[in-house]
Amino acid sequence: MKKRRIDGVEVQRGSGNVFADLGLPDADKLKIKSGLVIEIRKAMRRVGLTQQEAAKRMGITQPKVSDMMRGDFSNLSERKLMDCLNRLGYDIEIKVKPASEPVGHLLLAIA
Repeated sequence: MKKRRIDGVEVQRGSGNVFADLGLPDADKLKIKSGLVIEIRKAMRRVGLTQQEAAKRMGITQPKVSDMMRGDFSNLSERKLMDCLNRLGYDIEIKVKPASEPVGHLLLAIA
């Protein structure tokens, strides 16, 4: 990553994955999960669901919804988050293709 100075402050362009930039393990998975949680929040707002109503519809507890709204989604798998989106009226497509590098990457594309 390139570094430069702006007004005496060193600035570095991020990789596009803040979790990787912070050196966290499983950064690709964390990015996917955070993207899914963002979409769940948007869906709840769009439909006007309370946390209790959303929990019932998604098949999880209200405390888990509360954790999710505060950014703690460590107790929910990617699969469970996708299930939550399905229950909120979203279709999910998984696309698999050969990678251009020796090791592939996870990518979340929101339509």
